[in-house]
Amino acid sequence: VGPHISKNGTPPVVQLLFLQPALVENIQLQLAIKNFRTLHIDYPKVNYAKGFRGYCNGLMSYVWGRQQSWYCPKIHYVLHALWTAIKKFCKYSESFCENYNEYCTVTQDSFPLTICSLSSKQPPTSCYYTSTLTDQRLYLLCSQKYDAEPIDIMGLY
Repeated sequence: VGPHISKNGTPPVVQLLFLQPALVENIQLQLAIKNFRTLHIDYPKVNYAKGFRGYCNGLMSYVWGRQQSWYCPKIHYVLHALWTAIKKFCKYSESFCENYNEYCTVTQDSFPLTICSLSSKQPPTSCYYTSTLTDQRLYLLCSQKYDAEPIDIMGLY
């Protein structure tokens, strides 16, 4: 038996994950927090090259790469504000959103954001998006009830 294999032939990492479902949930939650920051916050706002045909097409090419998905999301929200300004609204999430099985909140402040919407006029081999720049309040999903971090945007208020 080598240093990385237990006596029963199972690698220690597999044993640890098998024995610790809470650890797996925590890893998934940390990934959701990281994805929120990388996929929903663009501050200061990036300017994409003309070849991308607009802000949302450039951004969504990045989102597809991160999500490793073949489908075109119908809508994607991108915030143009500091992470700390958004995070503070998940500090106390008193509401539990049963539809999402997560704590949630509505921000008291409006934030500048871009709404990337899938265009109805799609080329057959790619996704094409339109951009709408606005200031709105957010419906956020939070990682827990107290001292939480945002993990998704459910919609706008």
